[in-house]
Amino acid sequence: MQSLTTFAALLLASVLFVPLFKRAGLGTVLGYLAVGMLIGPFGIKLVRDPDNLMHTAELGVVLLLFVIGLELKPSRLWALRRSVFGLGALQLIGSAAALAVAGRYLGLSLSAAALVGIILALSSTAFVLPTLAERRELSTRYGRDAFAILLFQDLSVIPLLALIPLFGTGKSTALTHPAVGLGLLVAVAVVGRPLLNALFRHVARVNSREMFTAAALVTVLGLALMMQAGGLSMSLGAFVAGVLLADSEFRHELEASIAPFQGLLLGLFFMAVGMSTNLSLLVKFPWQILGLTVGLVAIKFGVLYGLRRLVGGAKPEARLLALALAQGGEFAFVLFDAAQSFRVLGEVQADKLTLVVALSMAVSPLLLMLGDFLARVDVAKQAPRAFDEMPGEASEVVIAGFGRVGQIVGRLLLARGARFTALDVDAEQVDAVRKFGLKVFYGDAGNLDVLHSAQLGEAKVFVLAIDDVKASLRTAELVRKHFPNVQIVARARNRFHASRLMDLGIERQIRETLPSSLEMARWTLELLHEPPALVDQMVSSFARHDAEVLARQQAIAHDEGKLIQSSREAREELAQILEEARTAFVKKAKGVKA
Repeated sequence: MQSLTTFAALLLASVLFVPLFKRAGLGTVLGYLAVGMLIGPFGIKLVRDPDNLMHTAELGVVLLLFVIGLELKPSRLWALRRSVFGLGALQLIGSAAALAVAGRYLGLSLSAAALVGIILALSSTAFVLPTLAERRELSTRYGRDAFAILLFQDLSVIPLLALIPLFGTGKSTALTHPAVGLGLLVAVAVVGRPLLNALFRHVARVNSREMFTAAALVTVLGLALMMQAGGLSMSLGAFVAGVLLADSEFRHELEASIAPFQGLLLGLFFMAVGMSTNLSLLVKFPWQILGLTVGLVAIKFGVLYGLRRLVGGAKPEARLLALALAQGGEFAFVLFDAAQSFRVLGEVQADKLTLVVALSMAVSPLLLMLGDFLARVDVAKQAPRAFDEMPGEASEVVIAGFGRVGQIVGRLLLARGARFTALDVDAEQVDAVRKFGLKVFYGDAGNLDVLHSAQLGEAKVFVLAIDDVKASLRTAELVRKHFPNVQIVARARNRFHASRLMDLGIERQIRETLPSSLEMARWTLELLHEPPALVDQMVSSFARHDAEVLARQQAIAHDEGKLIQSSREAREELAQILEEARTAFVKKAKGVKA
């Protein structure tokens, strides 16, 4: 009953506090750590013995390594080989060497300093990747570099877990001799893939999601326990299981089955780490702990920034990358515990370093905020790029916004041989498009002087393909006022945008997702075995009705209550129209047969 009460308290505390940390931009990992510190033996003492909880919570790390293994398809690893094994290896070696030197200077033995340097060189995958995803920066250059470095670090954890016993003073038993573990690893690698594929094919025939989830958990835990029995780590076993199934047809379903358990147990692991963090050390040695934290962040930042610049990275990218990866990682908690078990580090040393890693993770959101501030300062310092000089001859068409929509219009005009002048306010987009041989000018179509320079007054058509709704409407209003004779063809992002364009008298406007959505609906109906002729009629009826409803709702677009009522009536009206179309189609088909 006590354990059930403890588990309920953990869930309640995490539900209450973790969302607050995420909303504040501090990340869920820090939220879990804070919850653990709050309710642990160094906080309000709701949980007094976190060690028992840690044994269960470590399954979260085990499942995390299984998922990492699943992601390691050989083709994906090969595509990222330069970043992973180039920049990733440089970062780990460079940071580990610098931190090992610092550790040796602070009095650690040679073996302890080397191990501590490698462990502290690792960054937090569980913090960085979700944070970059939330900030929509995983697809940026520095985001891709961060992913590659973290992937190499995660791969490095596996041999590190196996090598920690060699740093220590404990003696191996016959069962845990390194040769036994190595032999077991080779055996699993050779026969594991066909056996696991056969197992999951057998389970898939049952067509039970529960059985599939159970089989996934049995596979992970079975291989983890097998590796542990052979003197290796459970995490290594889970990682091997993931790699063996990386090319399997069941990979995506396995990941979906494991994800809820991994997320919950990983959160539990971070809470257990927070409970185990000896906050009394911060009271006893405040300057030492804070100094070590600042030193860790500074060394990792300096090494990674220097290496990224050395291999050709721009200053802003190198700075963002170094700030994102300057903290310690979640695997440090596991590795320091293992180092203490094998007597590489003393208990106080391991506790101090664990606290330093936790504090470095705590300041990570602040480092990212600092990076954003410095980026804004850089932009403010830069002199604004002057708009391009426009062509001397007027064109039949002026395109405002040369992104994914404007480019398709431009390509078709080029194929027809029609001359056009394309404008875009995004300098990077302009430079990128020019590499492909398309002529586009850097200029703001919402600026009247730019429109005069583009000789819009002599054009026949103005294509409004600007993505931003406010900028699009501002430009549309400007063109309608100063160039009333130019025909406007506009792109709308949604119904609201389309309605506002109609308010400005622009009838030739289309929602960018409407044609593709109608085509998807057409395919879906055909796959439901509806007759193609009936599908055409239904889609056409829908499109006509939708246009009529949009025109009717234009007058009440700013009255939410009337708009909701109108939408309900429109749905009923549409259902009746489509039912009448189906009935007429069936009658006609019967008449033809007769």
